[in-house]
Amino acid sequence: MSTAAITHPVAPNPGSQGIGRGGIIIMAMPLLLIALCFANYFHLITIPPGPRVIIIFVLLISMMTTGMPISIALGLTVLIFIFTMTEVPIDAVALKLFTGIEKFEIMAIPFFILAGNFLTHGGVARRMIDFATSLIGHWHGGLALAGIVACAMFALVCGSSVATVVAIGSILLPAMVKAGYPMRFGAGVITVAGSLGILMLPSIPKVIYAVSTNTSIGALFVAGLLPGTLLTLMLCTVTWFLARKHNYPRMPRASWADSARAFRDSIWGLLLVVIIIGGIYSGIFTATEAAAVSAVYAFFVAVYVYGEIGLKDVPRVLLRSANLSAMLLYIITNAVLFSFVLANENIPNALADWLIALNLGPWGFLLVVNLLLLIAGNFMEPSSIILIMAPILFPTAMRLGIDPVHFGILIDVNMEVGLCHPPVGLNLYVASGISGLGITELTKAVMPWLLTMLVFLVIVTYWPWLTLVVPRAMGML
Repeated sequence: MSTAAITHPVAPNPGSQGIGRGGIIIMAMPLLLIALCFANYFHLITIPPGPRVIIIFVLLISMMTTGMPISIALGLTVLIFIFTMTEVPIDAVALKLFTGIEKFEIMAIPFFILAGNFLTHGGVARRMIDFATSLIGHWHGGLALAGIVACAMFALVCGSSVATVVAIGSILLPAMVKAGYPMRFGAGVITVAGSLGILMLPSIPKVIYAVSTNTSIGALFVAGLLPGTLLTLMLCTVTWFLARKHNYPRMPRASWADSARAFRDSIWGLLLVVIIIGGIYSGIFTATEAAAVSAVYAFFVAVYVYGEIGLKDVPRVLLRSANLSAMLLYIITNAVLFSFVLANENIPNALADWLIALNLGPWGFLLVVNLLLLIAGNFMEPSSIILIMAPILFPTAMRLGIDPVHFGILIDVNMEVGLCHPPVGLNLYVASGISGLGITELTKAVMPWLLTMLVFLVIVTYWPWLTLVVPRAMGML
């Protein structure tokens, strides 16, 4: 299983258990809203600006509630709204489709996806697990702790939470069960620890946020280092406490020679961290170019150094990466159109005026943002949430004096939480596929670490120094 196995993100399908009265209402709602839009177009009724704003959001949500893929729901909402509610010419829409994704920074997305696929199947994850086990395997819950540390190391070079869960979980979970750990414990650990994949150095959600808000990608990359390290320590602390409480197995203490050998075997993967940070900091290449370098380096390591991917397998990896990249770029394209409609209706600025008039202040505003993003995580996957919400919330954040990099990491952590709980938590579904546990059982299993992540979210929200100290020290802010 790989990142390519994830198909179009969709909202939960209420019709999967049979269509009752509620299902009929859900299916009829978008049709009713579309009828209202066309009634406005044919001048049968006149919808004032305020209700029009409500209609666009309710229409989007109602379409997603039917189980329609989010990218298609975005596109249909935009086209219906533009055609029936505005005077925007259709040729302007076509132009926006192309200009919206011709930003150079977007090229980082397919390159990081390609790098993640090579790293996932190229033996890098297994060697990182061996190195982490040699360091802390003798502690209480040693294998679980090694899994968290391995997730953190893999996150430094990958940029995808799903790929991190696949790469680490598919190797570690069978080993944990064999060593005597309950599957629920191991799956819970890896599900949440895999979310580090979008917080540490490279991250696809960070790239999307940067493109949506014109924030420095390089600063966002390094801003996740210290928060990611803190989250790793917090998850390890909870894991150690639970393992000690339940007397889970400990590994024999590895010798210094074993640790040195494991480090030597994993050095090729860890060197990618040095290449990314060193290249961006020294100015040798931009963050987007770093993604391309990562893909080439991951190919070299997987094929020629570790030799776990043959040249005959490369086209298959390229095809999987292309499939996932096309899906994300299609979502981005439709979300760019949605942002264009919002800007055309002046919704972000109107919302900013309204929120500032409430006198919430920065702390109150950030609390509202967290609640909105946590709620959105129940319906959409991270890319869609960022593309829709960031352009709306960003103007208010700037007017309240919130640093754009801090705001981006805050959004990133909210996306981590959304990946780990139903109904659309991708990490949860991937871990369920690996472990064989049901979603309900796995949801209960992740609770100790999910609650830890919520505490971490509060820390990141109200302690901006944590996210800004590293990019400031590197001269990126």
